[in-house]
Amino acid sequence: MSGTNCVRQIREAKMMSKAELARKANVTVQTIDRIERGMDCRLDTKRKIILALGYKLADRAAIFGEEDGEDEGLDQSRAKEA
Repeated sequence: MSGTNCVRQIREAKMMSKAELARKANVTVQTIDRIERGMDCRLDTKRKIILALGYKLADRAAIFGEEDGEDEGLDQSRAKEA
């Protein structure tokens, strides 16, 4: 388990349902539910959720509360997009 994250709080503040976030992130509602309960997910899934919530990839620590070494894959994804 990864621990705590702010996905649920951000989603609710934006008045977005789990289904709507799942649709925007192109993941299942079950995946959103698992993440909101603090379970781990792939880096690509985190990237999709961050973008679907309207944030930039650089905001990942504020959403998922990760330490610098944990999320190097997102930096690599960003480099590929550039």
